[in-house]
Amino acid sequence: MTTDNAIVTSNESAKSEPERLVADMIVEQLKEWGVKQVYGIPGETSLQIVDAIRRSDTIRFILVRHEEVAAFMASAYAKLTGQMGVCLTIAGPGATNLVTGLYDAKMDHAPVLALTGQVGLQFLGLGSFQEIDQHALFEAVADFNQVIDSPEQVTELLTIAMKHAIVEQGVAHLGVPANVQALPIPANMRTKTREGRLPDLHFLPRPELINTAADVINAAKKPVIIVGYGARDQRNAILRIAEKLGAPIATTYKAKGIIPEDHRLALGVMGSIGTDPAKRVVYGADLLMVIGSSYSDLTSIPSFIKQVQIDRDPMTIGRKFPIHVGLLADIGTLLPVLDDRLVEKQNDVYLAQVSDIKAQWEQKKQDEISSGKPPVRGPQVMNVLQQVVDSDAIIANDVGDNTLWFARNFVATDQRILISGYVASMGFGLPAALAAQLTYPDKQVVCTTGDGGFTMVMGDFVTAVANDLPITVILLDNAKLAMIETEQDEAGVPHFATNLQKIDFAEYANSCGGEGFKVEKPGELKSSMQKALASEKATLVDIATDPRRRWS
Repeated sequence: MTTDNAIVTSNESAKSEPERLVADMIVEQLKEWGVKQVYGIPGETSLQIVDAIRRSDTIRFILVRHEEVAAFMASAYAKLTGQMGVCLTIAGPGATNLVTGLYDAKMDHAPVLALTGQVGLQFLGLGSFQEIDQHALFEAVADFNQVIDSPEQVTELLTIAMKHAIVEQGVAHLGVPANVQALPIPANMRTKTREGRLPDLHFLPRPELINTAADVINAAKKPVIIVGYGARDQRNAILRIAEKLGAPIATTYKAKGIIPEDHRLALGVMGSIGTDPAKRVVYGADLLMVIGSSYSDLTSIPSFIKQVQIDRDPMTIGRKFPIHVGLLADIGTLLPVLDDRLVEKQNDVYLAQVSDIKAQWEQKKQDEISSGKPPVRGPQVMNVLQQVVDSDAIIANDVGDNTLWFARNFVATDQRILISGYVASMGFGLPAALAAQLTYPDKQVVCTTGDGGFTMVMGDFVTAVANDLPITVILLDNAKLAMIETEQDEAGVPHFATNLQKIDFAEYANSCGGEGFKVEKPGELKSSMQKALASEKATLVDIATDPRRRWS
């Protein structure tokens, strides 16, 4: 009798256990691979996955106001941490709104997984409400692009998708039909571990090729090192080599801040938006050691100077023109090996010339900064920001006129800089700041932007308020698309369609529940920025800047 009762109790207990659905297994698999945040907007075709996240004790769902912001946040998270970012949205318009942010991740080699809902399997191809060909939509942007259409596929497709994103440093996409999300999974199905699924990428070239590169570098009289984003974790190793060689260091814009720009060998950013010292010293070099750079057109690395190139991507070696020695390697593994083969040099005369060039540049900047007359100038904004921001702050830099002032005038030391590189999309700055503050709540996080870029995503300032994120937005407000006017000047066409409606952004910040500050004179910059950075709320500093001032 007792045994029968025990059997009944056991069966009743089994029946009372909640049924595990495909959506639950998706979330469990994300957890197994270390996912902590998912950015997106819920809707009819993603409800089961979002509900599974709600019930998760380790993954946080961050509600945004626009799906493009979700994708930008996932990309920024990946750039900042080196880990995979995840965004989630519905079928149709939700999916299409992700694309710009996903292209940012693709082009800047940031690992991102995009999950999209889809109409039920039984409705596919019938022209259903919000049905689009999502596979075709994501085919160009995603390195891996599939649909989960049965419970048995869940763990393996997710594992392969995440492996593609991480190994190929790009975008993976999985569509999940709404009815599939709600299907029960087999009782014996378990998550697939990350262990044993990823390759060891610490590889080196042939020893004789390393020796050849060392011989070329050792023979140089005026070497310069150009550091790209691919070398973002190698500050100390690069500085050791630079000190040994007496080699000045320029960076690409994406790599700004990897090398402390107050270092005696630092030249600042190379390229069309870069500093005078970087251009002058690079073009006077007899050897360029290029580390982790993709040779962007805007970086303008000259082809007529002998070069040793180091990169982990075989397609980047000699990408724009033939180079003297190309080393395909994991950069962090190679640099110490190469360092052992390099000869220490005394380049005092060369470095004295470099120092003179840098001094001329500093005087040029100071001449512009010293003016006390309104309106405020871009260099003044960046100079004050440099004075008041934390040395270890995270700065998310939007695309626009502010980009140019930041690249040339802000001296990055230990700050982490986030930008939209190859896609160079306006609107990146605010989402990147949101992701940074969510990931590093104890860090000071700043977004520099313009009125053009900010208005593209300004609805998500309330996301900062809703999540108690004390980000500070530094907004250069000139009521124009100023960078476009510069491009019109260079193209020899008149200014057209660049005037913007004036907005009281400080009042907007207040109305969202944050704090807004207005700056109209250079003397007001420092106190306003200090108050904003000290606030526990999301803040915005609306700075009236000169619409006629062009960068040069």
